[in-house]
Amino acid sequence: MKVGVVGAGIVGLAVARELALTHGATVTVLDKEDRVGAHQTGHNSGVVHAGIYYKPGSLKARLCRDGMALLREYCAEHAIAYDEVGKLVIASTPAERSGLHGIAERARANGVPGIVELDALGLREVEPHAVGVAAVHSPHTAIADFPAVARRLARDVEESGGSVLLSHPVRALRETADGVEVIAGSRRLAFDRLVVCAGLGTDTVARMAKSTADVRIVPFRGEYYALAGASKDLVRGLIYPVPDPRYPFLGVHLTRRIDGEVLVGPNAVMALALEGYSWRDVDLADLRRILTWKGTRKLAARHWRTGVREVVGSMFKGSFLAAARRYVPELTGDDLVRTTGGVRAQAVAGDGSMLDDFAIDVQGRVVLVRNAPSPAATSSLAIARHIVGLTSVLTN
Repeated sequence: MKVGVVGAGIVGLAVARELALTHGATVTVLDKEDRVGAHQTGHNSGVVHAGIYYKPGSLKARLCRDGMALLREYCAEHAIAYDEVGKLVIASTPAERSGLHGIAERARANGVPGIVELDALGLREVEPHAVGVAAVHSPHTAIADFPAVARRLARDVEESGGSVLLSHPVRALRETADGVEVIAGSRRLAFDRLVVCAGLGTDTVARMAKSTADVRIVPFRGEYYALAGASKDLVRGLIYPVPDPRYPFLGVHLTRRIDGEVLVGPNAVMALALEGYSWRDVDLADLRRILTWKGTRKLAARHWRTGVREVVGSMFKGSFLAAARRYVPELTGDDLVRTTGGVRAQAVAGDGSMLDDFAIDVQGRVVLVRNAPSPAATSSLAIARHIVGLTSVLTN
């Protein structure tokens, strides 16, 4: 069987590896960039989530828990950096206690090990420079080198007889009676099945596949500052706020990375291009499609006040500093230095709701991963097993 995979991010590469190793498929991965993991995989903070936030029974909850275990084993097998630094979710006011307790209950329902609820003194034993009225501690939340995982997955694909074709943008595709024909770069390729894990480029490929799903990708840029000098020592692991349940974002937090850097962020600002990594990145065609989508208009009408606050906050370091000082008050403005951010491919439904769970559509011989934001990197190996397990991928 010949299977094409569109997207050389961590999810696409994990799917390709799973198809090759467990089903003996001849796999070809296609990507428009000149390197693997060029977008979401290479621009995230590197957190390996333990599954504490997600609705019990959801794909996110199940695949995050399974994926974390698979990823830990994979990193150990290939000597890829992986460190269980632990996470504190901190309630900074008494009003946040109920939301914090709900997180603890959800984490236990998801089978997250080691969850402990702490008081103000207890949280300082974990993070001596942090403050708050209470916290939930997830000791097995980890950090890893996701770009290194992606590079290793690409090697696995090639060593199993597959190909990773970089600088090969998909320009057209057509489903036939026998399979799927794809034009990528200057090549015409024929596959029995096609799996689309295109992230920010999902809508482009979905249009080629004539998908009728009532959902579109809206890009949200996450901006970061990094702690400078000795201020990095003020954070041991991961310090998160109690998230706003209205949104799939987790709020500005402090994140120790596998390279020793500590990040402050991200916020969530609608980008002006699908690959809008800064305010200077504007693509009028992308912007037109984003703004004319009925789901975007309904989302904006419902949450415009939050959107305005995020835009204003994006302009000023003080907003990031204030968010960080709620939990680590010793930080000063001189401790924060602007660094690179990322863009989240967030699926928005026609009614203006942001899809929270992973969403995978099967359309004939084409499988479309329509929504796979965080914790997709954590869950990538489990997402791959799930997709390959869909009988529609391998039969018909």
